[in-house]
Amino acid sequence: MYTLLFLEPGHFHAALTLRVKNPRVDPTIHLYAGPGLERDSFIALVRSFNARDDRPTNWNIRVHEPADPERALIEERRGDVVVLAGRNQPKLGTIARLHAAGLHVLADKPWLTDSAALPHLEQVTAGWPLAMDIMTARHDTVARLAQAVVADPELFGALDGGTGEPAIDIHSVHHLLKEVNGTLLRRPSWYYDTRIQGDGIVDIQSHMVDRAQWILGDGPGFVFERDYELEDARRWNTRVPRELFHASTGVEEFPAVLAPYVEAGVLHLACNSEIRYRLRGVAVRQRAEWGQREPDGGGDAHRMTVRGEHATAVARRGPETGFRSELHVVPRGPAPGFGARLSERLAAWGADGPGLSQRESALGHEIVIPAALHTPHEAHFPMVLDDFLDLLDGGDWPAALAARIRSRYVILARAQEHCAAGRD
Repeated sequence: MYTLLFLEPGHFHAALTLRVKNPRVDPTIHLYAGPGLERDSFIALVRSFNARDDRPTNWNIRVHEPADPERALIEERRGDVVVLAGRNQPKLGTIARLHAAGLHVLADKPWLTDSAALPHLEQVTAGWPLAMDIMTARHDTVARLAQAVVADPELFGALDGGTGEPAIDIHSVHHLLKEVNGTLLRRPSWYYDTRIQGDGIVDIQSHMVDRAQWILGDGPGFVFERDYELEDARRWNTRVPRELFHASTGVEEFPAVLAPYVEAGVLHLACNSEIRYRLRGVAVRQRAEWGQREPDGGGDAHRMTVRGEHATAVARRGPETGFRSELHVVPRGPAPGFGARLSERLAAWGADGPGLSQRESALGHEIVIPAALHTPHEAHFPMVLDDFLDLLDGGDWPAALAARIRSRYVILARAQEHCAAGRD
């Protein structure tokens, strides 16, 4: 049984790993953090899991607040797995010190805010103990089905952008003021400091690079110098009025450190970005945007378009779908019998997704996914924890995973350098 240690959790993703009971995890968890909003928010969210009526958890939180939480966690060694989610600027250095101390680390993305942290990246991916980032998309039902479509050579064919468009095109819109687990999310004020949180180039984009890697498949393992070619990167601002900052953080005024980015009571937050690159010769475009407030009855919006020689897969969620996740498969050109072939594939995948069907849609053919197969985003975090524990149980860190993590953050660091040099 594993004992989990949580070090200064400044982001709600840390608590979400505990959303369900886990028979491989000791119910007593150890929290190393000083007093404050971030610690209180973590404890409140974990206790809400314990208190719910449907499948409550039974976590027992033991709080430790030494002067130096990281040092105490290492020296006291009350467990063997550390979960990190919070400030991104020092994160890779922290991971490196925990790794050097022989502790396994499951850390939220992104691991870096700029290329200065890259030497630590090489160290923590060089060998045991295990250090892995929290990548949730691979547990999303629509994403998994889209992956199955793209991997089918007869139905989809080779990746092919066609009319000058990228073969892999990913776009998302998140929101600064939003609800998580039914409660308004309270963000720490440092979240709005890109020197700590990172700018738009390194945050959501890390998930998007993982999606592109997943689509292409590991094969021999990704190597940045061989497999990646950065073509362009740019970033731009979202306006954050003082009242929105207050609603999001509970802090009345912008901190003094943000003064250079505030004009007439509005913070200009460099949280949006677009990156274009080639991955093993395949054109990829990734665009991540942040809106101010989550729309009523809605939430984050996502769209992924993957273009193949026989068909295009379109996964989407947003206002046009009523914020319902959808997956469409669009044949390229006349394709008699395409719907029947798609139905055959869905029947073959039935063991993993019972009840799948397809129907004609305005785009082409929609894969109809039973409600029981959909899982909310919050549910994917304990699934990633399970993946991590599987690797620990096996005592092996696949070389392809280490290479995937290294190359993922190197491309983001290079894109950030591109923008920092004034080329955005």
